Amino acid sequence: MKTRYRLIVPALLAATALTAQSPFGRMTSRTAPDPATMIANQVERLTRLLTLTTAQQAQATTIFTNASNAVTPLETTLSTNRAALGAAVKSNATGTIDSLAASIGTTSGQILAIREKADAAFYAILTADQKTILDSRGDLGHGPGPGGPGGPGGRGPRP
Repeated sequence: MKTRYRLIVPALLAATALTAQSPFGRMTSRTAPDPATMIANQVERLTRLLTLTTAQQAQATTIFTNASNAVTPLETTLSTNRAALGAAVKSNATGTIDSLAASIGTTSGQILAIREKADAAFYAILTADQKTILDSRGDLGHGPGPGGPGGPGGRGPRP
């Protein structure tokens, strides 16, 4: 009888691990969800938290999609400049390091401004009761991250 349990328990644990849900739903690959899926998940979390109306959900989706579209080219620039910065460090090009660091700072600031403006636009569509709920949480329901989700430092699924 003990032998049977020795086989069943690990099998159950393995099955549980295989069917576990991630914050983005069931992960079928190692690739991150596309921006539309991340925005849909974000709006879903905000809907659960704030009981958004259908109209608010549509507005939120538009707000966060527009922000994501504005941020995408800046993230590409940021990635390119970070790679160039690594090369400049290896070649001890101090002038280039200064220039790239300043550019990275400016681009990061632009990304942060876009995201915060999207948050402000979302906040503006909320009722007083919804704002109270959100204010009590201290974030826009995006989850944890350095400096708050969605911004510099690898904050996740925010647009």
